[in-house]
Amino acid sequence: MTYMTNIMHILGFQQGGWGAALLAASSVTLALSVLGFILGAALGATAAAGRLSSRRVPAWLAHVYGTVFRGVPDLLTIYLLYYGGSIALTQIGTLFGSDGFVGLPTFATGVLAIGIISGAYQGEVYRGAYQAVDRGQFEACKALGLSRYQSLRLVIVPQLMRHALPGLGNVWQLVLKDSALISVIGLVELMRQAQIGAGSTREPFIFYIAAAALYFVIAVVTASVFRFSEARAWRGMVHA
Repeated sequence: MTYMTNIMHILGFQQGGWGAALLAASSVTLALSVLGFILGAALGATAAAGRLSSRRVPAWLAHVYGTVFRGVPDLLTIYLLYYGGSIALTQIGTLFGSDGFVGLPTFATGVLAIGIISGAYQGEVYRGAYQAVDRGQFEACKALGLSRYQSLRLVIVPQLMRHALPGLGNVWQLVLKDSALISVIGLVELMRQAQIGAGSTREPFIFYIAAAALYFVIAVVTASVFRFSEARAWRGMVHA
């Protein structure tokens, strides 16, 4: 059997092949990244509102949140969330008669960790995009008698998103790469599945090349979504 034939056999979809397992793990990576990014968008928007607030407490809390989770290594954040949460859950279980270790669900922990980390970055993106909106737009909203909610929904947020999309595309790429770190708490996503396959077949190069190719495909396809959205957002507008 030639080496190329061996690769096709290992990565194939027949019995004993790992193709289906790698594709399934890719779907877990994609779901993990998308849900974490959405959670991060909610946290980031809240953090941006806090940073832009004239009140000291929300501004200070948002500043601390962004500084901590952009400064602490992502892997450490994942460990702290998983083991800290599991210890708290185990203590609660002890109160109800359980005497074993109770671990947090790995997928939910991964979504939470990615959401918190990406939210710290997305907050800065939204804050910068808000400040890039022409001040005249705010004055125009007042002149038209729009309420604050109407001004945000109809005028400010659509323009804000035009400025935010390039930065959000960069944060998405970070989220996709960070999803591989969730493998350390046992979730079988693409990176973890590649490790399992490499260990089982003693062919690490084949599995890590295959994993890199799948990450690349996901990155290229999803980046095209951001480019398409950015092009539509700036359609008919003068874009420097």
